Amino acid sequence: MNDPYETTETHLERLLGRALNSFDLPDAVVDRLDRALAHASSLCSAHHSAGLHRETYRHTYLLTDGSALSLWELVHNTGRDGARMHELYADESGAQLAAARLCRPGSPEAPKLSAFDAESGESRVCSVDPADPQAVSPAGEPPMDDIAAGLLSQLESERTAEIDAHLALLRALRALPAPAPAPRHRMYSPDNSPDHARRVLRRAENDDRPGEETGLLLKTAFAHHITQVFGRQCQVEGKDAGFMLYEHAFLLIDGSETSLWEVEHTATQDGRHMCEVYETESAAREAMELRAQVR
Repeated sequence: MNDPYETTETHLERLLGRALNSFDLPDAVVDRLDRALAHASSLCSAHHSAGLHRETYRHTYLLTDGSALSLWELVHNTGRDGARMHELYADESGAQLAAARLCRPGSPEAPKLSAFDAESGESRVCSVDPADPQAVSPAGEPPMDDIAAGLLSQLESERTAEIDAHLALLRALRALPAPAPAPRHRMYSPDNSPDHARRVLRRAENDDRPGEETGLLLKTAFAHHITQVFGRQCQVEGKDAGFMLYEHAFLLIDGSETSLWEVEHTATQDGRHMCEVYETESAAREAMELRAQVR
């Protein structure tokens, strides 16, 4: 990965230029990279199978103040006609979550994830199957009740091959709620929350994303917590598509709470990753249902 004739400045320009999500890197990280003197790159992990090639690289930079800063690059062949795609993350847990999103249901190569709070790193580490919504649900959340399981079993017995892939996704999206769902546990982290909210809103591509009023409200946030609520890899119109749902919960200065609901998916014409942000969980789930059926 290291080119002895490539300057650190050129290396950074090339790295940031090819990443699909470079705009999502924290501004503070990008500012520090301007002070990079030298760099080194290494391969952290790799998986190669008939349908998926995936590598994770660590790029480490020596800064003018003597400190070091690392970026994690995920490279995979999920673009159109197997084109290589690049993603950048400021922390290893973010790269792990993105790598897990690429795994097929039940695949043994799924990396170990730092549980549900991708930013704080305080949650337990667990091996996650991205095809199992229970596997990525917060600890303590009750499983589907027996009545719901029976209904889904009946639906499955009557399904046809034509709707098999859609059923797998829709049964998770439309799972019957438990009678008394346990509240999601939140461990708020005071980590420049207004900037985090700004970045979430900035990457939203849907026309009905939260507006200026929501942005002004979130400027009063002083802590936040991220929860991965849902994850699913499926096929839409014969093509692989991944769906992830995150809740970005914010604690405001007046003690109240509010949330942004982020849908990340690859149900696009060219298979690229797309982010959509909504003010309510129901709106986010409706959007996932729509993307699962219309492409």
